[in-house]
Amino acid sequence: MARSELGTYLTARRAAVTPAEVNLPATGYRRVPGLRREEVALLAGVSADYYVRLEQGRERTPSAQVLDALAAALHLDEDGRVHLFRLAGLGPRARAAAVPDRVEPSLLALMDAWPHNPAIVYNRAYDVIASNAIADALFHGWTHSRNLMHVVFTDTAARAFYRDWHDVARNAVAGFRLGHGAAPDDPRVRQVLTELLDSSPEFAELWARHDARGKALERKHFEHREVGPLTLTMQTFDVRSAPGQELVIYHTEPASPSSQALALLGSLAASTLRES
Repeated sequence: MARSELGTYLTARRAAVTPAEVNLPATGYRRVPGLRREEVALLAGVSADYYVRLEQGRERTPSAQVLDALAAALHLDEDGRVHLFRLAGLGPRARAAAVPDRVEPSLLALMDAWPHNPAIVYNRAYDVIASNAIADALFHGWTHSRNLMHVVFTDTAARAFYRDWHDVARNAVAGFRLGHGAAPDDPRVRQVLTELLDSSPEFAELWARHDARGKALERKHFEHREVGPLTLTMQTFDVRSAPGQELVIYHTEPASPSSQALALLGSLAASTLRES
């Protein structure tokens, strides 16, 4: 029987946890740096044979109690736990419909009322479906693509634009994985996934790690070709009126060099609006 997504995810998470992290002795030869299968079984309170069957795809219907125990044994955060339950068929999945592409007019008006804070709305496929003027200026008018995954992995300028490109890439794939788990049959999500697997070895390598993690409070370091270095803090919010959409707002520390650079970027964005 072919290995299931659940089994693959368990294997990947097991490899990411060291014996020291769960207070186990690191004795004997290990083919992988993480936990052995029997160690996970011990920590979760299930038989080793049962756990092996889960990883191999011969058992695909664990109970919620078993999943909770596995999540604790593997040190999964809340996003990882949600992803685990979804893969086991015990978590809600979105309907197999197109990713929402309409943004509420009231939200668009709110974004436009923030001329000094870049704001974007993107969907599960990481298509930017709405952005305010200063966000357009931050991302250079989206000349490469309005899909954030394509911006990160297929734009040759990305590694210069994102000064912390490796962290950005890792977090982007983990977020995309979480969205894929919520709606694996969404046609646009599947299209973007196929495109990236075909075009970006870096994406394929990160995708194989099976990290699943939503966006949280983050700082990103940009090198903008018009205003120079920027360090921006980003806040991410679910759009309750449109499941699958997320609102991201960027801001800076007051009176910092980045705040001055962002103010200059806002002036450039306003000039572009007046000229258009």
